[in-house]
Amino acid sequence: MTQESPVIVERQGALGKLTLNLPKALNALNLDMIDLMAAQLDEWESDDSLACIWIEGTGDKALCAGGDVVALHRESGSYGDDKAGQFVEDFFTREYRLDYRIHTYPKPIVVWGSGIVMGGGIGIMSGASHRIVTETTRMAMPEITIGLFPDVGGSWFLNRMPGRTGLFLGLTGAQFNGTDALYCGMADRLLPSESKDLLLNGLAALDFTTDPTYNHVLVSKQIQSLELAAEAQPAPNLRTHYDVIQELTDGATLPEVYQAIAAYSGDDKWLQRASATLTAGCPLTAWIVWEQLRRGRHMSLAQVLQMELALAVNMCSSGQVKEGVRALLIDKDRNPKWQPATLEEVTWEQVERCFKSPWPESPLADL
Repeated sequence: MTQESPVIVERQGALGKLTLNLPKALNALNLDMIDLMAAQLDEWESDDSLACIWIEGTGDKALCAGGDVVALHRESGSYGDDKAGQFVEDFFTREYRLDYRIHTYPKPIVVWGSGIVMGGGIGIMSGASHRIVTETTRMAMPEITIGLFPDVGGSWFLNRMPGRTGLFLGLTGAQFNGTDALYCGMADRLLPSESKDLLLNGLAALDFTTDPTYNHVLVSKQIQSLELAAEAQPAPNLRTHYDVIQELTDGATLPEVYQAIAAYSGDDKWLQRASATLTAGCPLTAWIVWEQLRRGRHMSLAQVLQMELALAVNMCSSGQVKEGVRALLIDKDRNPKWQPATLEEVTWEQVERCFKSPWPESPLADL
């Protein structure tokens, strides 16, 4: 693969390295990248000379800032169309299949989650066996801003966060740092960003065997030896705000929770931003977040991704995504005209329609 390839593939001894290589787009995932990564993981699984996989993004700014939402805008339906292009189904099917592959991969996968890790980037990172964040990490699931929903397994990992932290992050798209990622179960180790080359060289020099379980232990110990000292770790947001988050999300219904967050009037900047993002976000998305977490609570990972595939295609068909991306990235007026325009105007039929599978059998039925 050349340096111009959207995914650079390299070998360093028994270490296979995948680098997301669209730095101008903050390494946002497109279909080519998804297919290249999936094919390489397939090839490396059966290669006994390869023991461990490393995934990172080109540059210091981002592992991956999300998916190719500009392409989704182009292929999504407008309000009233109720139809999205085949590309939408292909994109999400192959992205979620890749995410599932990473979750279930037998060999250790180390993801270097420095800089921005959002949306589809979290999909790549969340299933890895060794998820590393640094002092520069900024994570979020901000899909409410564009009329999508926290996908790539969000119904799985948001449900597994402390208390109702996952619900709050899904509704508000609030950003969280490396310390927060450890707290809410989205990362395993917090390392100094300058330790990357040291870790890479250390991993490549390990005395790997053909036993993946043994190799997992080797990798874990190597990473642990470089952990950032507690006093140097970024100040937490989630742990600090845990009690307030619990209070704001302590409603029995979505309208109660929505109103509590929207009515926040304190002087905490992080909570102010969270409140503003929710109130400016897509009302239908808010209902989807509430319902996807309720429905997904006892689902397997495969069932979650099957449910989210139907949701993704339906949200792109409904006009929400086209309007959300238009306002944020195409016209950049940051003034989306959501339909329905308010939480109260969303009907249960509209919510239910988003969860209805467009296919007799899900394209991910074989997971």
